[in-house]
Amino acid sequence: MCRFAKLADSELRKVRELEKSLGIVLLAVQKPPVPAKLSKARLKKLQQLEKELGAKLVAYK
Repeated sequence: MCRFAKLADSELRKVRELEKSLGIVLLAVQKPPVPAKLSKARLKKLQQLEKELGAKLVAYK
């Protein structure tokens, strides 16, 4: 299961500094997530829900 990494305040500050420096958003996870392989039908369902929610979904195993 993909979980966010538990970071100390000093580590979190470093992540935020890098985000600011690079102009990006970073997510810190405990172990590397494995993207789910979706069939066209499953991808379409995911995309429909994204549209309904107004949010982007990321599918992992």
